[in-house]
Amino acid sequence: QVQLVESGGGLVQAGGSLRLSCAASGSIFGINVMGWYRQAPGKQRELVAVITKGGSTNYADSVKGRFTISRDNAKNTVYLQMNSLKSEDTAVYYCNALQGRFTEYWGQGTQVTVSS
Repeated sequence: QVQLVESGGGLVQAGGSLRLSCAASGSIFGINVMGWYRQAPGKQRELVAVITKGGSTNYADSVKGRFTISRDNAKNTVYLQMNSLKSEDTAVYYCNALQGRFTEYWGQGTQVTVSS
């Protein structure tokens, strides 16, 4: 089993910044892709950004140029630096880890609220 613990959410004004962290622990062998998803009220969960162990990244179009995902493999931690936040970024943000090809783990979620 893998445990994912997120931190860094909160309330910020539009245009501000937040940094999310997600630390993985437990049976972490074989984790390649880690990333962030978000779910706003009444909407489906959507991909925000993902990063492979080798550092390849992929972003949702809505966050390109504003968010940056990074990873510290030695600490088994993934980060999401969010700049120029907008009200539409308000959501619960979930950390995700893919182990092998099919096994997924999710964090408990952290609330990000952007006030306009």
